Amino acid sequence: MNTTIASSPNHNLNIPKRGMPVTIVTGFLGSGKTTLLNQILKNKEDLKVAVLVNEFGDINIDSQLLVSTEEDMMELSNGCICCTINDGLVDAVYRVLEREESIDYMIIETTGVADPLPIILTFLGTELKDLTNLDSIITLVDAEAFNREHFNSETAIKQITYGDMILLNKTDLASQEKVEDLEDYIREIKSGAKILRTNYGHVALPLILDVALTPKDEYTSFKEDNHEHHDHAHHDHKHHDHEHHDHKHHDHEHHDHKHHHHHSHHLENDGFVSVSFKVDRPFDIHKFENFLTEEMPEDVFRAKGILWFTESKLRHIFQLSSPRYNLDVDEWRTTPKNELVFIGRHLKANEIRSRLEECLV
Repeated sequence: MNTTIASSPNHNLNIPKRGMPVTIVTGFLGSGKTTLLNQILKNKEDLKVAVLVNEFGDINIDSQLLVSTEEDMMELSNGCICCTINDGLVDAVYRVLEREESIDYMIIETTGVADPLPIILTFLGTELKDLTNLDSIITLVDAEAFNREHFNSETAIKQITYGDMILLNKTDLASQEKVEDLEDYIREIKSGAKILRTNYGHVALPLILDVALTPKDEYTSFKEDNHEHHDHAHHDHKHHDHEHHDHKHHDHEHHDHKHHHHHSHHLENDGFVSVSFKVDRPFDIHKFENFLTEEMPEDVFRAKGILWFTESKLRHIFQLSSPRYNLDVDEWRTTPKNELVFIGRHLKANEIRSRLEECLV
């Protein structure tokens, strides 16, 4: 089902105030999470939305794909904000809650190699449960690339297991038989799964926001197990007494949640590694194209970046979901530079970086 947002007033989202509503967007590498976020920001109607990006790798590409800025919290021209999760999820959420100007809705984008459970438990099992209202977990699935083995990834299965709604994305690139087989497989993993077919993340917002799909009571046993692993550590916050967010009575006894940095465990299980490349020199476009087509290791599953070519004055937005890649262009709003992240199995970082060095002018 390929739907677009309706602009008529009767489709407006009337979200009641019972804690900041939160949607978690998860999905495997290359499934279309950032594309969905851009659709939400574009079609948000009268909502002021906060997007928190949890990136895998030491260069945050995703926030730059949403908007062009280097700040870790940025004001978007449409009244929304984007925030990167640098110092832990709880801290990032508080930074949004403590703003003078209120936000209507919060969306968390997880990294493609993350099990969403620790993030779910952060909202249901910490002090955030009194300040936020977990609305749903949306899992994107790449209809063309995903299969029953999907690179033997434990995480890919968990993302479907914990999803309240599955967006079967890129259905235009897959056969009808493949799409139907995937739907059968998803229902094997999760009985009664709510599945929507989408292309380019197009979906009417009333279908995915303020839908109250997360079965909070089912996570009770997880919360009890999770609580035993918390180390209580106080973090200094300057604006603790903002009454308009009704958390003046919270002492912000933030926990040093071990799961705030939970990439390594899943990398050990799934074998994924990240290789970053950042340089203030331009690429030769022909050499870089040759790298993509002839020299890039087969084990690269996902790559993305902001590219600077000596032959062009424009900023190039690079996205690769093996075996496809594409380049979009827009204007530079910052000093030109090259920033790339490659994600795959058993990658040799030095080899990739040396080949990219050879593409520089």
